Amino acid sequence: MTPEPDGPEDRLRRFATIWSRAVFPVTSTLLTRPELEDRLLPLARRLSEALRARAFDAAEAKAVGAALIDAHCTDPDALSATLDCVDAYLVLYCGTPDAAPGEQEAVRTRASRLQHAMAAGFAQALRERTLAEQEAISVAALQAQGVVGQALHASEARFRAVFEGAAIGIGIADLEGNILQINGALLRMFGGSEHAVRGRNVTDWTHPDDAPQVWRLYEELVRGEREHYHVEKAFYRPDGTVLWTNLTVSLLRDADGRPEYQLALMEDTTERRLLNLRLRYEATHDALTGLPNRTLFFERLEKALSAGGGQRFGLCYLDLDGFKTINDSLGHAAGDRLLVEVADRLQSCATAPGEMVARLGGDEFVALTTGPDTEREVDELAGRIMNALVTPISIDGRELAVRGSIGIVEGPAGERGPAEVLRSADITMYRAKSAGGNRFELADPEADARAITRHGLTTALPAALDRNEFFIEYQPLVHLGDGSVRGAEALVRWLHPQHGVLGPDRFIPLAEHTGLIVPLGRWVLEQSVRQAREWQERHGGEAAAAAPLRINVNLSPCQLTHPGLVSDTVDILERSGLEPGALCLEVTESALIGADDDLLKPLRRLAEMGVDIALDDFGTGYSNLANLRRLPVSILKLDRSFTQGMQQYPADPVDLKIVEGIVTLAHSLDLAVTVEGVETGAQAEQLRILGCDTAQGWYYARPGPPERLHELALVDATG
Repeated sequence: MTPEPDGPEDRLRRFATIWSRAVFPVTSTLLTRPELEDRLLPLARRLSEALRARAFDAAEAKAVGAALIDAHCTDPDALSATLDCVDAYLVLYCGTPDAAPGEQEAVRTRASRLQHAMAAGFAQALRERTLAEQEAISVAALQAQGVVGQALHASEARFRAVFEGAAIGIGIADLEGNILQINGALLRMFGGSEHAVRGRNVTDWTHPDDAPQVWRLYEELVRGEREHYHVEKAFYRPDGTVLWTNLTVSLLRDADGRPEYQLALMEDTTERRLLNLRLRYEATHDALTGLPNRTLFFERLEKALSAGGGQRFGLCYLDLDGFKTINDSLGHAAGDRLLVEVADRLQSCATAPGEMVARLGGDEFVALTTGPDTEREVDELAGRIMNALVTPISIDGRELAVRGSIGIVEGPAGERGPAEVLRSADITMYRAKSAGGNRFELADPEADARAITRHGLTTALPAALDRNEFFIEYQPLVHLGDGSVRGAEALVRWLHPQHGVLGPDRFIPLAEHTGLIVPLGRWVLEQSVRQAREWQERHGGEAAAAAPLRINVNLSPCQLTHPGLVSDTVDILERSGLEPGALCLEVTESALIGADDDLLKPLRRLAEMGVDIALDDFGTGYSNLANLRRLPVSILKLDRSFTQGMQQYPADPVDLKIVEGIVTLAHSLDLAVTVEGVETGAQAEQLRILGCDTAQGWYYARPGPPERLHELALVDATG
């Protein structure tokens, strides 16, 4: 039965074809290339299933790696070609094309783990085969020494067959280390130059990375004090490259039991070692800047804090001042380039022994210094960092001034753990930022204690609502078809007496934790609905033909479960005189994942009244798309991560396909699509072509006072 073109089976067969073409030239087999492809197809299917399985199964990938040995793909180049093929094509042909970016990243991570497991399975199977061959070689060698005549001839023939046909490298040397015989596999490991290998002495093959016990074990063996040893050893090839091996050396004795020869078995582990190093690097380094990441930094910090002998440590915690403004105004691509330049400058500040720089995430960096005199060194390190940021950074022809706030923690090792030290540095950094930024502060235990409790903001929340410290900014919702303003999203802010304007990320979690989110949410809804009614009255009198403006209000998970949600909403709408159809309640996708009917019932009642329900941050919660039909939503709000690839021309084709698929699905379910985070005209035009309905973002307007939206709407109505 012919597979459906570009269907799963067809794509799987194409992956198997690419795989067979990659490994066939380095496989010792009597099979033809198509026959090898048929042999690899079941293995490709197992890899595909492991890639898409609910839980990661390393055993399955190990089994695939072991099966390569059974398929005679024993050459190390076959493993290298296989891993390259899996790295480049497994996700492309066997992944889920329509998955969200977060899912795609998880799939790529799983593919890397599958490669690691395959390499381990390959190595284990090859090692088992090596041990079997070693046993056969040892038996043949002993038999070759202990019999005469026809038996001697047969034994030598068996030994020669095993010696020449083995997939691992084999060499025989005398007790003085002179190499007497080598097989073809070992010759290939060293680059094919027989003279460069056969003319060497074993003791010439030293390497700087040799373990201390390697040559001690060798001396014990040639003296007859041990029968064999097994080590990991590196060799220099004639061209200067390094060959890493699992090396097993055995002692061969004569008929009287006297040591006579040494037999070396070598398994090439270079590719596997490089893969492990690559996986380790990716796991411990930041993908954007190349700096050590949080994982590696915590390892180094923990080691520094556990040191004794009068050792001390100093830590600088850096956060860039105003980076969000740069990111929002120039776009994330420009922000990324800024971070890369900052990382390079920081790296040049920490070059002394015991110093390192890492990126914790976002615009947060740390620098660590260790030694007996860090009280002076950490101050000097912070000064070098501040000086490194003085020179503006050029991005897209703009000279951007970079400022940073640094929190410094210094002290003796052994008194605090990594989490406590980093928390203290973080708090101190925010103290420097609150003091105006572009400076560094030393940790103060009393200030740390006050900040850790978060008591100030938490206790100020109820009074802040009574004192009218909260205010609302509105970001326009623009129709992509005609460019008209159709409404706005209400975004709450807190004008704190000491900390200035706080975004919702600073106080909404506190409000949810204390239960104050319910009265705060009711206030936001009431103010927003009243504002929408004022817009309609003014807008209707000045441009009667225009559609009524709609207001979008966010609901937190706590509000969803509050029993007064429906009654409060009805009461607010009736008192303001706003029609339900002019109100849209936004609920995050993560809040509705796995929601039961009891949770959905209030939303269904509001939807039946005519209130629109929008699924916010769609694509970040890994919800089942088929589940959309049971949710009482009429609008999908695409997360900005889907459209970042459209900021530049040409747009990322994968992003285009994903957005096009979501829009098609949404429209087939009678759902409108709103896009967040639109930053460029090219982005807006591409989204219009893809059929998105409305959009919001800095390309149209920043969040601002209600008057601005009214002015924009008038321009649309009279233009």
